[in-house]
Amino acid sequence: MKLTFSPASPFARKVRIAAIELGLIDKIEFVPATVAPGQANDEYSKITPLKKLPVLILDHGDVILDSYVIVEYLNELGGGRLIPGYGPRRWQVKTDHSLINGMLDSMLLCRYEKMVRPQGSAWPAWYDDHWNRAWTGMARFENRPEVLNGPFDIAQIGLVCVLGYADFRFPDCGWRKAYPKLDAFNQKMLERPAVKISVPPPA
Repeated sequence: MKLTFSPASPFARKVRIAAIELGLIDKIEFVPATVAPGQANDEYSKITPLKKLPVLILDHGDVILDSYVIVEYLNELGGGRLIPGYGPRRWQVKTDHSLINGMLDSMLLCRYEKMVRPQGSAWPAWYDDHWNRAWTGMARFENRPEVLNGPFDIAQIGLVCVLGYADFRFPDCGWRKAYPKLDAFNQKMLERPAVKISVPPPA
């Protein structure tokens, strides 16, 4: 299997953590890729018209898109520990992960707004709205002990990727001071080798 990735991508980090935890990391070849708004990448567009990272390319050539779907595929290969198989907890974990993925989407858009948007065409209210989505999402998980202290699963993996991306791209946002329970959760997660070694390198 091949995984297109960037060390800076929180979505690719999510897949890397899952692959390590499931014992599948040695079965994946990591292929660096760069995608950015407004920049053509015809070769990558042949893999996925969405130009998003990561993508899992199976040995027979089939492509699996979306970080959650990739983790779901790996979870099936690796014994099913990261996503509950049935019942109310399955749907809660999937819902929590959908919220987390939306938070990451908004944070990535904020990054693009600040770094890629041509000067003079920025839309501050749009930026503030997307940042508020991520920030209030953090507030929600600050008060979700069943997630912060629960079994290690895709929701916890996604949440640690949110916090890591906040550190990486928004180091002055103050999330640790605002959300001490998330800070404690993040410190606990960094004790796991899969989480620690996947931290993005300094920008």
